[in-house]
Amino acid sequence: MGIKMKTTVTLSASADCPSHSLSEVSVRDLTQMIDEPNERGGSNKGFTPTDTALSALIGCTNVIGHKCAKKLGVDIGHLKISAQCTFNRLGVTLAEEIDVPFEAIELTVVADGPATQDELDSVAQEVAKYCPLSKLFRQAGTEIKEDWRKAG
Repeated sequence: MGIKMKTTVTLSASADCPSHSLSEVSVRDLTQMIDEPNERGGSNKGFTPTDTALSALIGCTNVIGHKCAKKLGVDIGHLKISAQCTFNRLGVTLAEEIDVPFEAIELTVVADGPATQDELDSVAQEVAKYCPLSKLFRQAGTEIKEDWRKAG
């Protein structure tokens, strides 16, 4: 009899916030700085909260992309992923409440493996189904345009 995998887990993070902009966030045995740039009164010791959210989408696309490729038997090799986001700043400047601050994200995924374009398209479809960060953004109303392509 195999070990039954938990279907729901609790994720935990805590932070020491020594200034109005700097959060030293701890997860497991790791610490990450989240901060604002100097020009916004921060100390520029880490990504902004919004940079962190966009970065999380890239990291999740990489992890889930490789899992989906393996499940499909597709060799995608290594990925280079970039994201461009249209972000409405009216909310963070307290000018007005914004329902969808991350309006649109263009995600470009370049694979250097031998996968064909059709195989990459299949992987992309699976990633859209399973990537929790992609789902989080989409369900919040963000339009994500993905472009999966071969390197070269």
